[in-house]
Amino acid sequence: MNDEPMIENRTFDEIAVGDTASLARTLREEDIQLFALVSGDVNPAHVDPDYAATDLFRRVIAHGMWGGGLISAVLGTELPGPGAIYLSQSLRFSRPVGLGDTITASVTVAEKQTEHSIVIFDCRCVNQDGEEVISGRAEVKAPNEKVRRPRIALPDVHLAERHGYRRLMEKVAGLAPVPTAVAHPCSAAAIVAVAEAAEQGLIAPILVGPVAKIRIAAEEAGKDITAFPIEPAGHSHDAAARAVALVHEGKARLLMKGSLHTDELMGAVVTSGTGLRTERRISHAYVMDVADHPGPLIITDAAINIAPSLEEKADIVRNAIDLAHVIGIEEPKVAILSAVETVNPAMVSTLDAAALCKMADRGQITGGLLDGPLAFDNAISPDAAHEKGIVSPVAGRADILVVPDIESGNMLAKQLTFLGDADAAGVVLGARVPIILTSRADSLRTRLASCAVAVLMAHAATKAAPGMATRA
Repeated sequence: MNDEPMIENRTFDEIAVGDTASLARTLREEDIQLFALVSGDVNPAHVDPDYAATDLFRRVIAHGMWGGGLISAVLGTELPGPGAIYLSQSLRFSRPVGLGDTITASVTVAEKQTEHSIVIFDCRCVNQDGEEVISGRAEVKAPNEKVRRPRIALPDVHLAERHGYRRLMEKVAGLAPVPTAVAHPCSAAAIVAVAEAAEQGLIAPILVGPVAKIRIAAEEAGKDITAFPIEPAGHSHDAAARAVALVHEGKARLLMKGSLHTDELMGAVVTSGTGLRTERRISHAYVMDVADHPGPLIITDAAINIAPSLEEKADIVRNAIDLAHVIGIEEPKVAILSAVETVNPAMVSTLDAAALCKMADRGQITGGLLDGPLAFDNAISPDAAHEKGIVSPVAGRADILVVPDIESGNMLAKQLTFLGDADAAGVVLGARVPIILTSRADSLRTRLASCAVAVLMAHAATKAAPGMATRA
């Protein structure tokens, strides 16, 4: 016996005047979002609660055609069902449909036209109170052949909620653009990144590099750079050194990578005497905006320190805590990652994790809550932490993930980016000024987010980006 759900039509000959069919749906926020996504209709009356509260109906309402779609569903699946051809539809919208309303859509056969097997339907949608919200008429060519097919199961659709970028941009709104030395912006991609950040009011760029190459890149990018000052430099290494010098001269408060290699720029940053080193170890942090994660997730270090020592990891943690404070996390929860959650003398990462936690207990690392070693799952999943019996204010709730080495960090960040569709804003910390590292593969949103994080750090002037007060 086959219990598989089936869908079956009614042919023109089986249909009689007065026949009726209906279905009911309750409007959810996800329905409005999905309809807006499919149709492109982002009218704020439907998708912006703040605007909707000031509009005629004082609440978010459904797109009118969402109810029209219910009528279409009845005609396509119930009466006549598969094989029907929709010819025309008139609709009159008499009441709004709001979140939580249950709408019953019904169609009733009003007329049959034997020629061409045409059926005219009276259509009606009513809410849970019996009030009519939509009425109209549909003209349908009914099928003449019987169809009975398995009802296709629809895929599970999950809408990813991601608010980190919006919140980040809200934090920088109103802040003055920060003078930024851009080292060797000699490709179209580099010029586009700079121009976009300037257009958003995040940075006031100073372009450093070969003048002719910069102008050619701007032409290729289709960007007007006449408003941006240019500091001549002979080549990429020279551009990196000159960009660093602009920071020393007080002309720039941010450093941004152009089209040169990261190691060229960082070489100028760490050069003894002329560089931008401070008492802190320089480190990199990704601020990850992961779909459905409740807040930003900081991953460090995935780009600068290859195999950091315990002392270097302590500074990496301190830098990340400063960053967390700047983006609004008052007491960040810091998970020191390893492959396991127990101390194993054969695994250096677990020993370092235990030592870092003890350093925090002794006040050598402040400003956050540390725990480790923790595996990735029980660092971010309360269920995984509970399953392992880990009792900790950090486990399952981490804001900062401190990775054992650059390889694991790079893999983790890129897995979240390319498989989890996360945005990864990157910034280098621990130098005299924040350093913006962007990639040609970065989206516009990611590039702007990286600039926004650096701008916040520049305005905050923490020890992770202290300005010119500390020694080189």
